[in-house]
Amino acid sequence: MPALFEKLMVTAGRVLLGLYFIGPGLNKVFAFETNSNYMAEHGMVLIPLFLVLTIIIQLGGGTAMIVGYQTKIVAFILAGLTLVISVVMHDFWTLPAGELQTGHETQNFVKNMAIMAGLLMAAGLGGGSWSLDARKSR
Repeated sequence: MPALFEKLMVTAGRVLLGLYFIGPGLNKVFAFETNSNYMAEHGMVLIPLFLVLTIIIQLGGGTAMIVGYQTKIVAFILAGLTLVISVVMHDFWTLPAGELQTGHETQNFVKNMAIMAGLLMAAGLGGGSWSLDARKSR
């Protein structure tokens, strides 16, 4: 029973992490201009390039996480993307104290650090027994 529980939890965690990136990736595709404007508000440069790159990483990486393909590498890349997005886009420390947006950006930043923690665990431990990585190594 413990081995089955471990396999279920690793798979569920990996799939949920993957789904977390699919949603925002699709949002960026279907609301490209809105996301571009949001990035501009945060002083981002080369917005079309970085937005397309982010979409590719989120959709491709999220899909790879769901199926457990190249999990360690993909999780590390997604963790790096999450860190960059957190520092650049959720920079709550630059907002005036008491501003309504400060709490929202703080919450996003802290949430992203927790997601990054899960990604770093996946980068270290891999996709688990029920992944394409495990099938490939058999």
